[in-house]
Amino acid sequence: MAQEPEIRTTSSRVVYRNRWMSVREDGIVRADGSPGVYGVVEKSDFVVVAAIEDGRVWLVEQYRYPVGGRFWELPQGSHEGRTTDPLELAAAELREETGIAASSMVHVGKLFEAYGYATQAAHFFLASGLRFGDCDRDAEEQGMVARSFPLGEALAMVADGSIPDAMTAAAFGLLRIKGMI
Repeated sequence: MAQEPEIRTTSSRVVYRNRWMSVREDGIVRADGSPGVYGVVEKSDFVVVAAIEDGRVWLVEQYRYPVGGRFWELPQGSHEGRTTDPLELAAAELREETGIAASSMVHVGKLFEAYGYATQAAHFFLASGLRFGDCDRDAEEQGMVARSFPLGEALAMVADGSIPDAMTAAAFGLLRIKGMI
């Protein structure tokens, strides 16, 4: 028997939309009968790829407009506004951003980025058996730099705040917890 949801939606309207995301406002009624409003950001799931081989991990550095700075992070991305198989997307993002093709892509896990207000989840992958070719970056990735770092140095960069990207930190955490690094 299906359980009654704790919160019931009474109305929903999109208040903003572009090719990457939409924001909707939902009228709700809580389990105690009190009304409320939820703002929900709807975005396609994305992937984060840790390409690791011979004790080195590939990172990309790019300008992140919302926070006004350049930062190192693991390769990551999505196909705006559409669902794509996470494995296919991970291989495509790794190739586009670094020029790397991997003979092995292992799904490490899935985490929601901010499920208090957004639908988007991240799928994490470990890539190995790396072959190097040319990058095929999008217009939004102009100025992106890719290079490998000793794994210990990259982990230290997360620990000291040099890498402030939560998804990169989460990827390294999942890899460590699962004994994969």
